[in-house]
Amino acid sequence: MPGQQNRRNAIKNILVGSAALGSSTVLSSFSTEKNKKDQPLKLKGNINHSVCQWCYNSIPLEKLCQAVKEIGFGAIDLIAPKDWPMLQQYGLYSSMCYHGGKVSLTEGFNNKNFHEQLIKDYTEVIPLMVKAGYKNLICFSGNRNGMDDETGLQNCVEGLKKILPLAEKNGILIQMELLNSKVNHKDYMCDKTAWGVELCKRTGSPNFKLLYDIYHMQIDEGDVIRTIQDNHQYIGHYHTGGVPGRHEIDDSQELYYPAIMKAIVATGHKGYVAQEFIPAKEDKLQSLKDAVLLCDV
Repeated sequence: MPGQQNRRNAIKNILVGSAALGSSTVLSSFSTEKNKKDQPLKLKGNINHSVCQWCYNSIPLEKLCQAVKEIGFGAIDLIAPKDWPMLQQYGLYSSMCYHGGKVSLTEGFNNKNFHEQLIKDYTEVIPLMVKAGYKNLICFSGNRNGMDDETGLQNCVEGLKKILPLAEKNGILIQMELLNSKVNHKDYMCDKTAWGVELCKRTGSPNFKLLYDIYHMQIDEGDVIRTIQDNHQYIGHYHTGGVPGRHEIDDSQELYYPAIMKAIVATGHKGYVAQEFIPAKEDKLQSLKDAVLLCDV
């Protein structure tokens, strides 16, 4: 869409620098003058809510932390070690961690050429996560680049088994994200739930699961609720986003999120659901608050 920030570049921004200062308009919902509208939400407790930091790169992380506290939930997704102290300052949880090295969606575990560096990065960050009290660590398959799916599965298993014993020992959940290869991430290998589930089975580890991105999987396969019901035991985390366009999850898009959230709750999911839409409305933080309320079933 016009003006949409490329997620790959956003990930790099998370790791190498602080976000630019947000405008006073963006932060208007969280002014010092409080009214009834701005009071923390009274959440039901069935969903563990979070938000992906990269979608709010126009807002400094500290301001986002303040907003999250004011909305009334307690976690932020996709945070690297350098930013954990900021979350801890506000009593927030890093619900999905990055490792501290180079993060690439295209150079993942399906390619043996990247295994040495990936193993180094993951084995270095796991002890840091243990010390900080965090549990979830994202990973990616990488692009196909002409590789068939079976070879990709075998290579992923080989690489992941080098880090999973350490994850198991320390109670860390390694989670591979499902991304669409139709619109946003051309050639990405882990683009179907069935492929990801097969990878989970082959690793044979309870500490390897899938990050099911509802936006991405609606684009590549649809049938979201049935897929969640049939495969929930392999899913450890969820991301949201409006389809098409990855904007607000309101009635401007095709998915009905209350029903999806009810289906997730019915599976007994105890992990997090993180908002990962790019706000199109002027008041970005009000959009976040509205989304959390919509998903709080």
